[in-house]
Amino acid sequence: MFFDWLEIYQDFDFELPLVADRAYQNIDTATGEGGAICQPAWQHEGSFCTSIKIRISGNRLTVSGNPSRYGRLDNLFGLKSLDECVAVYNRVLRSLGLPEFTKCTKVWHMTDKVSGSAKLRQMTDGAVLKEVHTTTNRAAGEGCSDDYLKGLSTLNYRNSVPRLHTNGKTVDWLSKKGAANLIYPSVYDKAHELGLHLLPKVLRKYGPESTEVEYVRDVIRFCSENGIVRFEQKIKGRQLTRMNARYWGLFDQSIFQPLQSEFVSIDSRLQVEAMTLESISERLISSGTVETTRAANTTAMYAIQWMHGQRFDLQKSQVQTHRARLRNIGIDIAHACDISRFSPVYIVKAKKVEVQEVSAPSWYRHADARPNLQLVA
Repeated sequence: MFFDWLEIYQDFDFELPLVADRAYQNIDTATGEGGAICQPAWQHEGSFCTSIKIRISGNRLTVSGNPSRYGRLDNLFGLKSLDECVAVYNRVLRSLGLPEFTKCTKVWHMTDKVSGSAKLRQMTDGAVLKEVHTTTNRAAGEGCSDDYLKGLSTLNYRNSVPRLHTNGKTVDWLSKKGAANLIYPSVYDKAHELGLHLLPKVLRKYGPESTEVEYVRDVIRFCSENGIVRFEQKIKGRQLTRMNARYWGLFDQSIFQPLQSEFVSIDSRLQVEAMTLESISERLISSGTVETTRAANTTAMYAIQWMHGQRFDLQKSQVQTHRARLRNIGIDIAHACDISRFSPVYIVKAKKVEVQEVSAPSWYRHADARPNLQLVA
């Protein structure tokens, strides 16, 4: 697991210097008093078509971007610790004459009078995380990434419904209302993503015969030959609060590992290789979902009826029981059966996708927060 995106801010006990080209100040028309001086957010560019966003509002400094990508040609493998990510940001802030982010040492509460009523706010003496993206790469095998994504698009995750994008290169999970307020999980074809977004930028800047373009093409070729898919979770502020993972320095980053491991292991339910009555029954028994052959056969019949277009009354307790059993082996009869999405993983016996961990090749240029980064003013 490594970190692919980080948004972080810190409130300092002094006004921050003016470094943007423009600034503005809100004036209270009743009293004539001026508020804090705010500077519009701007993109600070680094090498290799990369940038991070910096925003200053009074004494609050906010930085967002991809520290694993900043100053590099790609981010197939990125930074593995939050400390390294913040170190990348701090190097940029130091070059601009801005204060660096510091770790929190304490948290306290204070009263903030808003509209005549007292409101309790939580304060800290260090940097606060607003959003974190955790990522993991997996190798589905050459030519198998699309089939694997179709298989994943049949599985629910954390009470969210899967959605396979029309190009078949991404599957994500949203609530029934189409929202992702806490976590936005997705899995996508990394070779396709690099070819769609990164390669055109590098071609425009460095030219088709450049060493930079040659390297990017090597990375894309590596992803394609291994069928690399990326598991990514965008962990929003509300979820960070629930996890007690907002105050940098006051929590162990290993707190993210169980959540990421749960997401990556979602494919453990993709175990039915052929949708026949016998195989489903055997899987129900071997997985410990049921204890008797009779119970397994009865539940399997629901799956067979579901494959043939049968719709069930989910309010009936008997249907709920059989649905719960089938969900344990990756079948949810609450959704209409889409044979085109099931066939690559479940029905066709001749094709079985086996996903493996992936390591970087020897020629890969790893991310490193220690060397001085090449900055462009």
